[in-house]
Amino acid sequence: MRPLLALFSLASLSLTMTACADSSAPEPKPAAPAAIPANAETLVLGGGCFWCVEAAYELVPGVLAAESGYAGGARPAPTYEQVCTGATGHAEVVKITFDPAQTTREQLVDFFWDIHDPTTLNRQGGDVGTQYRSVIYYANDAEKALVLASRDRANASVWDGKIVTEISPLPTFYAAEDYHQDYYRKNPSAGYCRAVIKPKLDKLKKSPLVRPADGS
Repeated sequence: MRPLLALFSLASLSLTMTACADSSAPEPKPAAPAAIPANAETLVLGGGCFWCVEAAYELVPGVLAAESGYAGGARPAPTYEQVCTGATGHAEVVKITFDPAQTTREQLVDFFWDIHDPTTLNRQGGDVGTQYRSVIYYANDAEKALVLASRDRANASVWDGKIVTEISPLPTFYAAEDYHQDYYRKNPSAGYCRAVIKPKLDKLKKSPLVRPADGS
């Protein structure tokens, strides 16, 4: 069975717009952050434009927060404009904070292979560059083993051994500028959101992780 991503229209690949094109959208006043429980855990990964990854994980019950940011480059505290050049070496990533009593790290990593194409090197659709690479950062050996096992299952069952996702030790995470946070929720009418993110979310809403069989 192909992943949900395979159902997406190939028309998105011909888009000439990129995430950078919508970066000047006005920023509404951010809502007060929700309290994070002491048992919460985090996971840092990237699968193309962080607006897409953030919006996808915000669908999952048990995900308490999804924060867009940058990781994996050499320049301290890079700006969006610097990362967009590809010169800093950073990837657009999302730090996911989740309640392990509601969803597991393994489930969130398995979900990762469905929300993007992990076989395209430094590219997702019309977004091209090393900043859009597929990557998962692990914090310890146990997490590394979990990620590798998940990748191997996805390679065997779906992606025919073609996954090129970088799997590396967790580097410093730099939060992106405020206007990137919850970008889809703030800007649903922006061109990139309508053309790329909404169709993806419509498909992902059918995922068992997003909509459990019991309907909860």
